[in-house]
Amino acid sequence: MPQTELPAPNYRPCVGIMLLNDLGQVLVAKRVDLVEKAWQMPQGGIDAGETPVDAAMRELEEEIGTANAEIIAEHPRWLQYDLPGEFTRWKGRYRGQTQRWFAMRFKGDESEIRPQLVKKPEFSEWKWVPMDTVPDLIIEFKREVYEQVVAEFSRLLAPPSR
Repeated sequence: MPQTELPAPNYRPCVGIMLLNDLGQVLVAKRVDLVEKAWQMPQGGIDAGETPVDAAMRELEEEIGTANAEIIAEHPRWLQYDLPGEFTRWKGRYRGQTQRWFAMRFKGDESEIRPQLVKKPEFSEWKWVPMDTVPDLIIEFKREVYEQVVAEFSRLLAPPSR
């Protein structure tokens, strides 16, 4: 998997996960801390000394309760977005996030997906949605990144050529 490009400075290094079920639908979860456009795919920071792959598996388990998935693709570039002024979570330490995105195939049973029961719940509910609808569910400042992720991983849904 590509790892030659470095993340942008002044942006928090993170991973994002597009988790796909057997029907090619994408898991989105509703954030507990936002009112509008509160759905997103699992994502989170890369800890010191951690590879993006390791972070993706850890974040998946921390956010939805299971890491019963396999990586099937990685976005070839780091994608980034700026945080708007009202999101000063990192007190000016970062301009935004730079993310390495992974497509993963869910291998478990839906009963394993338990975002409300994890140690620090970030999501109140979850659902499977068609991939092309994901950007419309996302808060505005993340939408361009989600459009790029969908554009890259939509090839995974294409029927094999003969």
